[in-house]
Amino acid sequence: MDSNLSQLNESNNSANYKELNMSNNPEDFGVLLISHGSSLPYAEKTFQTILNKYIEKTGHNTEVGYMKAAKPSIPEAIDNLLAKNNNIKRILAIPVFLAPGIHTNIDIPIMLGLDQLERDPRCPDGIYPEDHYLKESKPVEFSGEIDLMECIGPDPSIIDIINNRISSVIEGSAKNIGADKTAVLLVSHGSRLNYNREFITDIYNQYKNQSNYSAGQGFMELCKPTIAESINQMTENNEFERLIVVPVFLAPGVHTTRDIPNILGILDDDRTDSTHDHSHNHENSNHDNSHDHTHGDNVEFDGEILYCEPLGSDNIIIDIIENRIENRI
Repeated sequence: MDSNLSQLNESNNSANYKELNMSNNPEDFGVLLISHGSSLPYAEKTFQTILNKYIEKTGHNTEVGYMKAAKPSIPEAIDNLLAKNNNIKRILAIPVFLAPGIHTNIDIPIMLGLDQLERDPRCPDGIYPEDHYLKESKPVEFSGEIDLMECIGPDPSIIDIINNRISSVIEGSAKNIGADKTAVLLVSHGSRLNYNREFITDIYNQYKNQSNYSAGQGFMELCKPTIAESINQMTENNEFERLIVVPVFLAPGVHTTRDIPNILGILDDDRTDSTHDHSHNHENSNHDNSHDHTHGDNVEFDGEILYCEPLGSDNIIIDIIENRIENRI
């Protein structure tokens, strides 16, 4: 073949590859991104962005499905995949969760019609109340293979996102405070199971080993140390002037926009920025939401508190998902 014609064909093939992928003709698989779901718009917006970025980058036939409280549900998302390509023989389902737990090991497998990965401590006999969301989930209508993958986990790339978040809030601060007077707290939700602790401890160790800042970890609820306990321990023998708090959550929501700021004493409905000079009192620890767990004492810190955004739809998250899928195709 003439070399110029060959190069032209290669160029055309490269240009048309994504278009072919987007039409789903060459694919016999679909990708299902699974999210928890929320009645608030934050999480849905984040996952829609993750979905759009992933499709733009890979061209894969992809949908996001929510466990509860948002649409489309997991079965509806699978219906959407099949509506775009009824030749799908395999669905690669990845829970876009940071840490494994009851949802990834029990709820999602059941919703997909698969065997759960462990016994449910909530209902050891496997009999759920009629109003339980697992009872309300309709069966998946798909005769092919569903490959349920592991969640994101403590991927080393997450440290890059954390470093970027920290750099961003420091750049937004008007104060010139050195690294020796700065502490970083990584905050996780907490769980009655050990998965969440294992995740955040791994992330914390990775972060600490490459950071010039003093670092700690704390849990919003259900685990020790609490956020306040961690901060008190970090500041007990150190005169820090700045505390940078990183919520190691995937999407913003009640916990990141209200619960954690309330614990830190920086909740102010009239302010939308993430930089706060800590001058609030700590007397009022009530939570204006329906979450009924206690979140521990509020913190006592007289310096500047910089509060970061969660991980969100960062391009690094997209890269992690893409690499997991590519290794499974």
